[in-house]
Amino acid sequence: MESVNFIKGYGKVNPTEDNPISSRNRRRRRRIIAISLAVFLTLIIASLAAALIHESATDSDESEPSELASNSADSLKTVCAVTRYPDSCFSSISPLNTPPSNNPFRFFNTSLHASLLEVSSLKNIVTDSKAEPAMKDCAELFNDAASQLGRSAELICVGRGEKVFTETKISDLQTWISAAMTDQETCLDGLAETGSTALGEFKAKVQKSQEYMSNTLAILNNIQSLFEKFGLTLP
Repeated sequence: MESVNFIKGYGKVNPTEDNPISSRNRRRRRRIIAISLAVFLTLIIASLAAALIHESATDSDESEPSELASNSADSLKTVCAVTRYPDSCFSSISPLNTPPSNNPFRFFNTSLHASLLEVSSLKNIVTDSKAEPAMKDCAELFNDAASQLGRSAELICVGRGEKVFTETKISDLQTWISAAMTDQETCLDGLAETGSTALGEFKAKVQKSQEYMSNTLAILNNIQSLFEKFGLTLP
């Protein structure tokens, strides 16, 4: 993933600031970003639906799941216990866990889904004019973060009989989710560099999505042991 230089050009007057053509270009750019994020949301919803089908097929192949897998709420607490933010893990996954499931694969997929929804919501934050240059960079970074999460969702959308968590796929998922988290950190660094008054509000909202992605990554990193705890076979 290409790095973004936030420092270069900050503090300088933009000669095209009041140019009508430049203004139209900025509006067009925002529309493109909004459309891109809508596409990624569609992808993640489709991937979640496919995951439900795959999970159902996986469960039907299991004959002796552990007692731990008999209660959805307790199962989710067990999964969230491996994360750094167990409370946000539970609160983000639980509302989306419909119908109730006790499969670690569903919990991972739902956590990924919640992360993308949260990242996508950041584009709706109203910003002040002083932060405009940095916010343009943030919009691109959030679009890239959504792209990384969208690619992750596509990767685990597999057909019956296909492996979800191969060594290569786990490595790719770790890379993409980590990259999405880095995108957000880079945005905050850029806002801090400009002295934006929106930094405080933005930082709190970014923190929530960072927690969701951190939890998703933690579940992924412990996916093998979680399936073993549940007496299930890694799909």
